[in-house]
Amino acid sequence: MPQERSAGKPSTRRYTEQEKAAAIRMVRTLRAETGSEHGTVKRVADQLGYGVESVRLWVRQADIDDGHELGVSTDEAARVRELEQEVRELRRANEVLKRAATFFGAELDRRYRR
Repeated sequence: MPQERSAGKPSTRRYTEQEKAAAIRMVRTLRAETGSEHGTVKRVADQLGYGVESVRLWVRQADIDDGHELGVSTDEAARVRELEQEVRELRRANEVLKRAATFFGAELDRRYRR
């Protein structure tokens, strides 16, 4: 059932993958039946009680993932996030190693000067 929302206030609702997939299928079916893209997303979103912008973004991403539109696929975006996380971790590890090398280098230097 559609939930009532305050005007201008974004919803914090989380949708399941099944809900998203059903909305995408409905938009694509409606587009095929009418032969037009105009108004299909709004119509489906209103029917399901979902945000129009949410449904529009899901459909656009599905079109990219299926190769119908240019853009970064979901898999590519996930891989980029993984690689960025790995880079952050490696930079932190390098910083620790640099500090350790500086510390132990200074300690060895003190021992040889005695």
